Amino acid sequence: MKQFVLASLLAGSVAMPAMADYTIIAPANPGGGWDQTARTMQTVLQEEGISKSVQVQNVPGAGGTIGLAQFASQNKGNPDALIVGGYVMVGAILTNNSPVSLKDVTPIARLTGEYEAIVVPAASPIKDIAGLIESLKADPGAVSWAGGSAGGTDHIAVGLIAKAAGVDPTKINYIAYSGGGEALAAILGNQVTAGISSLGEFDAQIKAGTLRLLAVSSPERIAGADAPTLKEAGLDVELQNWRMVAAAPGLSDEQKAKVTADVEKMVKSENWQKQLADKGWSDTYLSGADFDAQLEKDVTSTGTVLKDIGLVK
Repeated sequence: MKQFVLASLLAGSVAMPAMADYTIIAPANPGGGWDQTARTMQTVLQEEGISKSVQVQNVPGAGGTIGLAQFASQNKGNPDALIVGGYVMVGAILTNNSPVSLKDVTPIARLTGEYEAIVVPAASPIKDIAGLIESLKADPGAVSWAGGSAGGTDHIAVGLIAKAAGVDPTKINYIAYSGGGEALAAILGNQVTAGISSLGEFDAQIKAGTLRLLAVSSPERIAGADAPTLKEAGLDVELQNWRMVAAAPGLSDEQKAKVTADVEKMVKSENWQKQLADKGWSDTYLSGADFDAQLEKDVTSTGTVLKDIGLVK
């Protein structure tokens, strides 16, 4: 009897799927949204016992397309490799005319969403969004904007703001930074007129009083954010930056299902939900065929917007 029980236990242990040791590529410098997303995943996957060990590697440059190309070429068939990306990467692929796109990896799920925030240094003479738009109308090139990579969500938002204000979006003076930390340093150092990024990336400085929040890109005011929406300010702009996770190319259906199940377990955990609440991220989880369809739609619409504001011909 004892031998039967032991044999059964051994059989059961063999049948259990092996726990992955994930490596997550954050295709940007430390401090930005992708880096934060990757490290939050690292924390939750380990604390929830979904993965024994999770490593995060930063591969910055060109709106994530350098990291994407490296990931796709070096990890074919590797079920333990993941990369974070999102709306910024969709735009960067188009503006950089990248030979590698999201079709060259295995999209798993959309994870989070954040609305854009427009800020100025606390010492800035610009007191509100109306003042910033007035300066933009007077001389578009004299108003410098610090944000993320060229063609990404921040760049698109500035173009849409200019267009909504009746300003030629091709005249905007947008300075692209590959990481949120670099952009923040430029804003705090008064090297630019204004900054634009996801609200969560500016939250600590807004609360500390070193940045002044002028407006947000949400459809309604955001709880805890003392600023109007762009629509309230008379600018017909609403934009959400979303982030996703993808797996390596060349996975079997079984391998993809395993990664998808791990990600689903992560996003449904109380730990993940607490992380979202603490960071001010919206839960926009979407996977499977629904995410594939939404991603295709977003790629098409982003191409249209980038053409409208002169970033893609």
